[in-house]
Amino acid sequence: MKNMKSVNSLSGGKSSSFIALNYPADFNVFSLVRTNDKLCQYPDKKVRQIVSDLLGCQFEGTTEQDNLIRIMLDLSEQIEIDWVTGKPFEDIIRGGANNNKGKNGKYYLPNVMVRYCTTHLKMKPIFEWWEKEINEICEMRIGFRKGEEKRANRMLEKLTESGTEEIKIVVGKHDNGNNKWGMVEWRTPKFPLIENGIKAIDIEKYWNKNKSVGFEKGYYNNCVGCFHRSPLFLNKMTQEHRNKMEWFARIEEENFPNTFKKDLKYREIMNWEPQTELSFDDFDECDSGYCGL
Repeated sequence: MKNMKSVNSLSGGKSSSFIALNYPADFNVFSLVRTNDKLCQYPDKKVRQIVSDLLGCQFEGTTEQDNLIRIMLDLSEQIEIDWVTGKPFEDIIRGGANNNKGKNGKYYLPNVMVRYCTTHLKMKPIFEWWEKEINEICEMRIGFRKGEEKRANRMLEKLTESGTEEIKIVVGKHDNGNNKWGMVEWRTPKFPLIENGIKAIDIEKYWNKNKSVGFEKGYYNNCVGCFHRSPLFLNKMTQEHRNKMEWFARIEEENFPNTFKKDLKYREIMNWEPQTELSFDDFDECDSGYCGL
């Protein structure tokens, strides 16, 4: 049996960036969340053009922290990275996703119960890249660290008996013209940091010495307004990245039947007094392995 192709799945976080520089792979892939809303426009026009060229489509800005762009460009100077992207986030929410329409016919916001944003902004672009570049079961490395075994186990529980992950995609058309869906096996997740006993503190020590990647103080990768984050943390993001949180609040105030977080609106969180004590205990609840927390 021939060896699987290896892929480092990069999120722009310290852990996946550590993997990228210390565990060489056949491919490194990064999926960028885009928005065309000027509210989140990346401030440097030249950099916007560089990123547009890497993606092969127009880049205006991201709902993630802007520091992510510098980080990924720094990494791209050291290793080859395939940059991919899906539709702009607002287009997905406003009807660009096939699975975000409820029984009442209304489109709804992504939330912890139905995380379609991860599917369309991270998983789908990477899968479409995989179809083009590899198109056979590969080994994909995920940046879960020692101490995050629960996150890894939740991912492993979803695998097939052969140890691979399946993805649901359109495989054809029915006679009536509706999409015909099927399951495709495409990757085997691996967790090199867990396997080698590398903890969060080890990652921090590494980046404290290695200054080749510009991680700014207070940087957290994934979307600024991610609903997996605690309300206190979202309030903190309001103080540091108000324009990004304003994007989430305005989207939520459109005509949707739900909110990002159950029984709590982002505008309310933004209007709280600034918080000084934070709890990050809920940060490991996301097990997608694409965004990074």
